[in-house]
Amino acid sequence: MDSDDAVLIERCRAGDPAAFEPLVEKYRQRVYRLAYNVLRDPEEAWDVAQDAFIRAFQALASFRGDSAFYTWLFRIVMNVARDRARQHAARGRAFGTERVEEADWDRALTDHGTTPDTHAAEVEERERINRALATLSEPHRAIIMLSDLEGLSYREIAEVLNIPMGTVMSRLHNARRRLREALGPLLVLILALLLALAVTAVAHAQQIVRFGARIVLASDGPPPNAPPRGPEPPDERLEAFLPKLRQLFRYKDYTSLERYRAEVPVGTTQKWPVPGDRRLEVTPQSVKGGAVSFNVRLIRGSMAEVSTNIQAQSNNPAVIGGPKHGSGTLIIILWTNPAP
Repeated sequence: MDSDDAVLIERCRAGDPAAFEPLVEKYRQRVYRLAYNVLRDPEEAWDVAQDAFIRAFQALASFRGDSAFYTWLFRIVMNVARDRARQHAARGRAFGTERVEEADWDRALTDHGTTPDTHAAEVEERERINRALATLSEPHRAIIMLSDLEGLSYREIAEVLNIPMGTVMSRLHNARRRLREALGPLLVLILALLLALAVTAVAHAQQIVRFGARIVLASDGPPPNAPPRGPEPPDERLEAFLPKLRQLFRYKDYTSLERYRAEVPVGTTQKWPVPGDRRLEVTPQSVKGGAVSFNVRLIRGSMAEVSTNIQAQSNNPAVIGGPKHGSGTLIIILWTNPAP
């Protein structure tokens, strides 16, 4: 097992949950990509990636270290993704929905530098490869993805899928033979296509989000012993939002304590200091339309005073009531612009 991974895992087991964050950062793209290649849906893949990391964290005590951490993690990802796919299939049967052919799951990427005839040929080629992949069973498709996309060894694939190494070799041989029969000379393009799909999936995960966070002290009077502040520019956004705050919290005074702005990829945690020896952690988790889903945590010492998932829109900020602070209550406001 990677020595850095082993150190982080031991720290987690010793009661330091923050040590899990570097593991998430290190493997989140590969986890997302693997989930995406099973489900072919960016939002579903992101949900599965989060669920897989949560399950992995909760099950760290059972990880013996006999294999690489990422093969153990990938096994969890595959199980969660397959469960999600089965649930969707069951719902589809229950509601009588028609199956969408796998060849139609991917939208063709248009290269504006190509002619219409060239683009049409590329689309036809892509559809042919997708149809060939669709002829494979899910186990054979998984073997192709893990071997030719993720670059795992036979032994690692066996660990991820929990099957004998001989079965891995046999399935991979059969999967490649079937693709050769279906594609002939086009087989050499399969890896390029898979990598292109992976880049597309990671691009979803790496979408940049611009947002602002505001820490407000709500109280029934001006905060006592407040440090003197220099004149600040008019805060029209907060002024316009005060009626909503008064309606929600019923306090008389609202004092802006901190203002922060960030522009980060989806999945990246932004951390800021907050009055009272606290730390605000905000992670944009997904973007859908004009809405951004955030995970928000307010940490004091080793305790999370706030831990929640919330959604914000450009015209509808997210508001979170926080802990007591002095004579009032801290309020967290998130404004967002999902497409900077």
